[in-house]
Amino acid sequence: MAQDYYSTLGVPRNASAEEIRKAYRTLAVKYHPDKNPDDESAKKKFQEVQAAFDVLNDSSKREMYDRYGSSFEQMSGGGPGGGPGGRTRYTAEDVDLSQFFGERFSGDPAGGFHDIFSQFTRAGGKQSRGGRRQRREAPRGEDVHLTHDIPFNIAVQGGESRVSLRRPDGKIETIAVRIPAGVDDGKKIRLRGQGQPGPSEPGDLILTVHVAPHPYFTRRGNNLHVRLPISLAEAVEGAKIDVPTPKGVVSLRVPPMTSGGSKLRVKGHGVELKGKPAGDLLVEVQIRLPNSLDDDTLARLRKADQPTGSELRREIVW
Repeated sequence: MAQDYYSTLGVPRNASAEEIRKAYRTLAVKYHPDKNPDDESAKKKFQEVQAAFDVLNDSSKREMYDRYGSSFEQMSGGGPGGGPGGRTRYTAEDVDLSQFFGERFSGDPAGGFHDIFSQFTRAGGKQSRGGRRQRREAPRGEDVHLTHDIPFNIAVQGGESRVSLRRPDGKIETIAVRIPAGVDDGKKIRLRGQGQPGPSEPGDLILTVHVAPHPYFTRRGNNLHVRLPISLAEAVEGAKIDVPTPKGVVSLRVPPMTSGGSKLRVKGHGVELKGKPAGDLLVEVQIRLPNSLDDDTLARLRKADQPTGSELRREIVW
């Protein structure tokens, strides 16, 4: 029984050219042998879909098919294969699934499919000056995905890091990577042309950044946070203390009678992203008590501790 090309693609006979292309895109992905290895029925279905699309996507062939049915090829003087008057057949190898699902076509698949199948959107194929159909561009190499650890300070300030990559020939290649200032943990950095070699061009190297924790600093958005110990005398009397920041050491004024847990802000000394205002550094004060106190000092502290700590804690309820 002759194949009904419209039924094969699942479209009505009055389907538009765009509806035909859309149906073909979906079915070509579904039945492609790369997705269905060792499945002969899928391979056969894929070939039927290709044959149907080749006819219905060509306006002149479609007109002949609508008029004469499956015998249109004899009416037009062409054979079932390539050559004058015939149709161009595409095999499974002609549809590269790596282009459907690779990094080059992230986001909405429809955008990528439009570019991929634009080569099929022609009447009889794109002709070169000699009259031959132009060959599809050879596929590019595979992308390589790696996780790359970087120090906390490099993530905040930016800088250069290095990653080692084993090539197919077994050689280890070291690649310099420029880390942008303010990169977040989990961010992906793409290095064009540093992936696996391919017939037309190499793929890309895609690094997923992992930022190592800092022993003292933490990051929240574009602000940096640090806990800074001060002495009891500095908390009571006030003091100027040196604080390390990404931009260097700054002098910070601690007001008199500063309680533990108080936060002091150093404006503009946080994470600085390109084109955006820098975040701030928030310094949380931690009062470090002396190892011991003499009786006289302890008595004076008790006298000055008004109200007492127990009275202050009464306001805390569950």
